[in-house]
Amino acid sequence: MLTFEQRKATFVDLGQHIRDLTNQQSLTLSKKHPKFEEVLQIAKAENRWFTEENICFALQQWGKSLQKNNLDEWLNPYNLEKDISPQNIGVVMAGNIPLVGFHDFLSTLISGHNIIAKLSSNDKQLLPYFAEQLVDIQPEFKSYIKFEENQLKNYDAVIATGSNNTARYFEYYFRNKPHIIRKNRNGVAVLTNQENIEDFQKLGEDMFRFFGLGCRNVSKLFIPQNFNFNHFFKGISKFKPYIYHNKYANNYDYNKAVYLMSDTKFLDNDFLILKEDKSIASPIGVVHYEIYDSETSLQQTLNQHRDEIQCIVGQHSSCQFDFGQAQQPNLADYADGIDTVQFLQNLSTK
Repeated sequence: MLTFEQRKATFVDLGQHIRDLTNQQSLTLSKKHPKFEEVLQIAKAENRWFTEENICFALQQWGKSLQKNNLDEWLNPYNLEKDISPQNIGVVMAGNIPLVGFHDFLSTLISGHNIIAKLSSNDKQLLPYFAEQLVDIQPEFKSYIKFEENQLKNYDAVIATGSNNTARYFEYYFRNKPHIIRKNRNGVAVLTNQENIEDFQKLGEDMFRFFGLGCRNVSKLFIPQNFNFNHFFKGISKFKPYIYHNKYANNYDYNKAVYLMSDTKFLDNDFLILKEDKSIASPIGVVHYEIYDSETSLQQTLNQHRDEIQCIVGQHSSCQFDFGQAQQPNLADYADGIDTVQFLQNLSTK
């Protein structure tokens, strides 16, 4: 059985391999690893949302995270050196953005448990590749990892991520086992009219990275009265090339047509629609906005929707992340605010 230090050291080595795959100065991938190049091409072909740029961005974030100092900072609050009775953890993974299930993969294995991973059909290539690299670094990990193509079985606990609809099914199906069930969430931004063009450029990253498909993507803006939309549109103008991506353009065109036919009012800069709407989640190619008239009403609205909000971006006192940081969480920024490692640790500490 691997010790905690052995498990951690293996992931540090995996982090080095991931950094070797990326150009740290730009969103491009190294061509030095033919096997990964083959995996990359298949992943891109199977899911057209998985552009090379977005895969590279995801890898860069994991390359930064899987360094000893970051792992130590994350894991020091837990007592993972203790002997445990390893449990079989079934993990149902989403596939909305590249390697979205890697944090659960890492948390399960670093805690000393076995993982039975059920991959999304939208992201079937990337994680098995990195699992294989992990085993190459530390062969004992082979017995810890299983990928299940069919129904999960022989599991002791479950971590499942899906839509609000599938979450209801998960809650019922896994009701007799310890579980974490995650639902739809989105990022929001709180604006104050004090932002400059650079702030809006960074906010564009929070909105457009992964085409807005991630749970941390900003899908809604809370804006003050008399907000200057011209400055906002000028700041995000660098993201206009997104409209040349076929799938994004199709969604943008569809939503624009629906709004036009239904006589819905909206703002438009030919690649993003801004629609006044109280909903947190927005369609692809659309960002909602809502006007707040006081600090009190803003806080009440944020509290009312707290179960739908993954992160809050901006420079307002209510914000957790600065502009441009939504897609760069720390390892301890758990999805839905649920401490995955604590959950895993509580399962089997002797």
